Amino acid sequence: MKRPPALLLAAVMTVLASGAAAVGPQSAATATATATATATAYSPPWTWPLDPAPALLRPFDPPAQPWLAGHRGIDVAAAEGSAVLAPADGRVIFARRVVDRPVLTVDHGGGLLSSFEPVEASVAVGTAVAKGAAVGTVGVGAHCRADCLHWGVRLDGHYVNPLNYVTDRRPSVLLPVGRSTEQITGLSESVANLLSR
Repeated sequence: MKRPPALLLAAVMTVLASGAAAVGPQSAATATATATATATAYSPPWTWPLDPAPALLRPFDPPAQPWLAGHRGIDVAAAEGSAVLAPADGRVIFARRVVDRPVLTVDHGGGLLSSFEPVEASVAVGTAVAKGAAVGTVGVGAHCRADCLHWGVRLDGHYVNPLNYVTDRRPSVLLPVGRSTEQITGLSESVANLLSR
């Protein structure tokens, strides 16, 4: 028999409220320390292609269909002449002009490619590059306004959001204060079991 959603929600809220009511000063401090340690433990797999991390000017906005208009990368603030860095280890596979702008592409392996424009390459095609190594400088001719770098990432030929590789994009999870990780895991499993009935 399926339980009405209101009863299920009331049961979950009762369990969460009982945990919050049992919190003392020491358990709140412990929970804060645990949350801080968890938040600082994340390290993105790539680095930004500019140092320091630039301001985002235009976000990733893929089209609904591959042939439609959209923004298949991100635009970030970058002054002409700024060093462009390899965001991850790889090999330069393209470095030349496309129509009116210089483009550079790095193959990171595993089907991942980074493309940058406008970038005047400082390394030749075929060069192996390490994460953080300079691969060129910001040039002129970007599709965005002046002082901008466009960064696109493709995974197996499909454009993906470059921010996935340089920022913590994991969903936020709010935990009741004063509960241990083991208690939260058990609570999550209990809620999942209730929802599956």
